[in-house]
Amino acid sequence: MNARIDAASLLPAWRAFSQATDIRPIRDADHYDRMSELLDALWDSTQGDDQHPLWDLSELVGDLVHDYENRNHPLPDATGLDALRHLMQEHGLRQNDLPEIGSQGVVSEVMAGKRELNLRQVKQLAARFGVSPATFID
Repeated sequence: MNARIDAASLLPAWRAFSQATDIRPIRDADHYDRMSELLDALWDSTQGDDQHPLWDLSELVGDLVHDYENRNHPLPDATGLDALRHLMQEHGLRQNDLPEIGSQGVVSEVMAGKRELNLRQVKQLAARFGVSPATFID
């Protein structure tokens, strides 16, 4: 790569990329919602494969979403399990109301801290509660 980059030469590529993706720092709730949807689509495409061509883009969008959440909705230090318990309480849910996690036995093990949530469970819980998947990851 050249030591000197002509920023003006990047403008056409940036405009096309920006129009196609709307990727930029997130400054409002509407843009946050769009970026969260894009992140979900990228997660679906990459399936956790860090060799996937869209992996770097998913990390970039994830960082933007995470930064916005930290600025606008900071959470106290809590684990993913703490967040799940809070959301259950907020929504008046019991363990048997969480089919996203699995059977009653699996839910009990997760709630007791004996088992961690897997990627499928995290994605489904995030979709159900309308939060970032990062909410449930320690």
